[in-house]
Amino acid sequence: MADVTLRQVKKSYGNLNILHGIDLDIRSGEFIVFVGPSGCGKSTLLRSIAGLEEITSGELRIAGEVVNDVPPSKRGIAMVFQSYALYPHMTVYDNMAFSMKIGKENKAEIDRRVRQAAEILQLTKYLDRLPKAMSGGQRQRVAIGRAIVRNPKVFLFDEPLSNLDAALRVATRIEIAKLKESMPNTTMIYVTHDQVEAMTLADRIVVLKDGHIEQVGTPMDLYKKPGNLFVAQFIGSPAMNILDGRTTTDGFVASDGTVFPLPALGQGESALAWGIRPEHLKLSDSGVPAVVEVVEPTGAETLVMAKAGNNTLSALLRERISVMPGQKVFLAPDLTQLHLFNAKGQRIMRVRNASRVIRQMK
Repeated sequence: MADVTLRQVKKSYGNLNILHGIDLDIRSGEFIVFVGPSGCGKSTLLRSIAGLEEITSGELRIAGEVVNDVPPSKRGIAMVFQSYALYPHMTVYDNMAFSMKIGKENKAEIDRRVRQAAEILQLTKYLDRLPKAMSGGQRQRVAIGRAIVRNPKVFLFDEPLSNLDAALRVATRIEIAKLKESMPNTTMIYVTHDQVEAMTLADRIVVLKDGHIEQVGTPMDLYKKPGNLFVAQFIGSPAMNILDGRTTTDGFVASDGTVFPLPALGQGESALAWGIRPEHLKLSDSGVPAVVEVVEPTGAETLVMAKAGNNTLSALLRERISVMPGQKVFLAPDLTQLHLFNAKGQRIMRVRNASRVIRQMK
């Protein structure tokens, strides 16, 4: 078992508090991704689990053992960094075998584990090459292979793809996904700022902000049921449309006075903001009047940005649309996909009885 448990973990540098009492349970065999804006504490949290940062207070357990004072080399973890950190004068084989040679493993075991890792990562034909003769994606796979041969309880990835170009990021992300499939009992913790990586790789995502955990859930849970305004706007690209305002008997009145004909909430509830994802906002013959500002065709989809009152809304359309900047249009939200938030920014509900409201609006 390689579960990781954090209880009230804090990290400070003098008077500067970075992590504010993190509570988190990571199950053995999970692929967990930490996401959040720059400076949110995600890399500090990862480095604290690795032992590269000493936690200020709290308790950290790996496989049931308290490891607060255990050095990194004894924690049963292996870390893959943003930079490959390969020895340039060593072959791929020797780079992957180096830690085992230092640990006085026998030659037969070293050879078996290196070749097994090379097979998993499709590096077998490159074992005699030097790093300079390889692409960035291949070098990163060597760095991952160097971690695999250590048979760690927990893999830690610190933005491993951020130095690669777009095509290599996709290819290497696929390799990491295959690696996870081939090692289902190994716990993996991954830090990234890339939402595609988070959504495609994670079993669960941990969203951090200012050293606090905002929400933990599966990618689809966070996408479909964001717990607050921050998560709603952070998860998803293009970002969710958010309007501030208030609910009235006429619908939702944005802060600039624009009225959106949305359903009234249940008794005792009030919304100070509503959100709709761009793919759930369509051009229609009726709805909220708006003026097109930007049209971005991407092939299979078209992103239309239009001004409604003082608010700019994004609609992601699944087809090519012939609209031009300056054109007047109507935007119609899918009311079954509406998100409402209270004064504290917390999600309060999805719209109830949406089908009835839609019929009334027609």
